[in-house]
Amino acid sequence: MTRLIALVFSALIPVAAVAADGAAPAEDAFVRPAGDSELNDFLWINRPIVIFADTPADPRFQQQIDMLLEGEDMMRDRDVVVLTDTDPSARSPIRTQLRPRGFQMVFVDKDGVVKLRKPTPWSVREISRSIDKTPLREREIRERRGGS
Repeated sequence: MTRLIALVFSALIPVAAVAADGAAPAEDAFVRPAGDSELNDFLWINRPIVIFADTPADPRFQQQIDMLLEGEDMMRDRDVVVLTDTDPSARSPIRTQLRPRGFQMVFVDKDGVVKLRKPTPWSVREISRSIDKTPLREREIRERRGGS
């Protein structure tokens, strides 16, 4: 019997080590390039905020990223992930779907519906208020409090 237990544990220990060893995948990054991602990749998981610009040197782009990074904890609490697209010539799937012009900040809710489009940078406070007013977020808050 003890040999059987030892055999089971010896089989499980390497599996646990592999699971604990991995570094955080790139998908866990708060700010990431849109690349070949599609909005459907985030359905019911995250609230993408997509920041478009014609170049990464756009001061509005830099300002928006800086504000979001300062409020990262508030945004993560709301399941936000920030996607960036600063290359109009690449024609990414998200750029093709949302069709921005120049700088644009787009908030997409977990259900895939575009809730907000802004041609100027917005503060984390303003974005948080917009998120908190959505029915999905209101339901999440109620569920966290233990109500239904």
